[in-house]
Amino acid sequence: MSNTSPFLDPGPRTKPNTLALAHLSRDSIEPIYLNDTSDAIDGYAEGAVLNTRFGSFPHSTLLAKPWGSQIRASVVDTGSRGRKLKLNNGLEPENDTEDATSGLVMAKDVKTASSGFIHILPPTPELWTTSLPHRTQVVYTPDYSYILHRIRARPGMKIIEAGAGSGSFTHAAVRAVYNGYPKNAHDTKGKVFSFEYNLDRFEKMRQEITDHHLDGLVRITHRDVYNDGFLIDGESPEAECVFLDLPAPWKALPHLSRQRPTPSQLLSSELDNLDITDSEWKSPLHPSRTAYLCTFSPCIEQVTQTIDAMRRLGWMDIEMVEVAHKKILVTRERIGLNIQAGERGSSQTAANVEESIAKLKEIEGRFKNQRTQTRDNDLDIDMVEDEEMTDSNQPANGKRKPDSSSGGIEDTTLIKPWMSGRLIHRTEPELKTHTSYLVFAVLPQEWSEAQEATAFANWPCGNEEKVIGSLDKEARKKEKREMLQGKKRKKDPDSKSEGGRASSPKKSKAS
Repeated sequence: MSNTSPFLDPGPRTKPNTLALAHLSRDSIEPIYLNDTSDAIDGYAEGAVLNTRFGSFPHSTLLAKPWGSQIRASVVDTGSRGRKLKLNNGLEPENDTEDATSGLVMAKDVKTASSGFIHILPPTPELWTTSLPHRTQVVYTPDYSYILHRIRARPGMKIIEAGAGSGSFTHAAVRAVYNGYPKNAHDTKGKVFSFEYNLDRFEKMRQEITDHHLDGLVRITHRDVYNDGFLIDGESPEAECVFLDLPAPWKALPHLSRQRPTPSQLLSSELDNLDITDSEWKSPLHPSRTAYLCTFSPCIEQVTQTIDAMRRLGWMDIEMVEVAHKKILVTRERIGLNIQAGERGSSQTAANVEESIAKLKEIEGRFKNQRTQTRDNDLDIDMVEDEEMTDSNQPANGKRKPDSSSGGIEDTTLIKPWMSGRLIHRTEPELKTHTSYLVFAVLPQEWSEAQEATAFANWPCGNEEKVIGSLDKEARKKEKREMLQGKKRKKDPDSKSEGGRASSPKKSKAS
């Protein structure tokens, strides 16, 4: 496919009619679709314009730019836009130079503004998570990165996602399984099968997939998976990984079984009225591979009910995980009286006892000098203190010299500022990162009788010798008794021979 998604291969420069991310500030990213039209749009003579608090940015200034470039704001003519709004409202324009029938003006060259800039960035799942329009609770990067690792998502795999929501996990999953676009319907490439129950969210998600050029890699379906399952057009997607972001994931678990669930298993999943009486049972899981499952539940009550359904349906290695993401701030702390005021990470306090004593001696010396001054001195006391400090501790360039009586205080002028001081780290005081509980489980591959016979023919069991598991319990007991008896028989002749040797000297002595 020639038109590759910018999430997978954005290229070296920005392109028209594709998604780009405008980085406004550290915590503000705005997604935009770059427009290359030369006509005026929304009354702007410059064409499509991105308006931010840092200025206006016509799309023409954002095209064909290397990713990560800094874009300066432009001077935009907002008067034509106001005249168009008046035309749309049925009012007469104030300026007759504009075409009254269309309300459009020809696009013109733009001028750079005196201030304001943004950075243009390529779309990635991480940046898209922070900038996407929220329709539901979003699966953030710390969660979905760990989820994709635990369910072993890799290129060429097929993932089932129930509860597409805002599409955060969908974009991350596509990147994880991507190994090329499929050439036809039978081409086995990595793919994401996403299901959404809400019609409005489904339509918006389908439009986003088309705009991001992910049509061949994501199959979005509007369905109630509780009752209708995960089959695609009646056929199994043969998925190896499953992610359920549902209010009641235990209701969807019976559809992820390799065999038809029993009535007791359906009753535990609150699906006793589910109609699955078809003659043939099709599982959405890959028949010859192990399936890995993750559920995303915000409440612990949902977790307990989900785990109960997992155990009844044969899932193994069940584990619950909560991801607590927190930031660690690493800085260098500089303490000392010889550090200039205002430096970042500095504290003008005594670093040790010697430096504190030296400072006290200096203060007492200044106090004695002030008392001995004559009363008719016109100099201000503050000016005297400043002059004394300059003469005693500071050179001509304004840098303070360490006091010679401070006991060998380190001269910070010889050390680079980013290397001086102690390296310390602090964590966030409050953890406000709880999103949901992650429950992981594994469903092993289920072998048929034919596969068992084939494996037995390749690796026969039961006729091996000295192999653990080749003999039954009674045979192992019999073999152990024979071994012990042989050791006992071997030990008896040795004891008799030793006894005979010990008794011979006695006989000779008696004779």
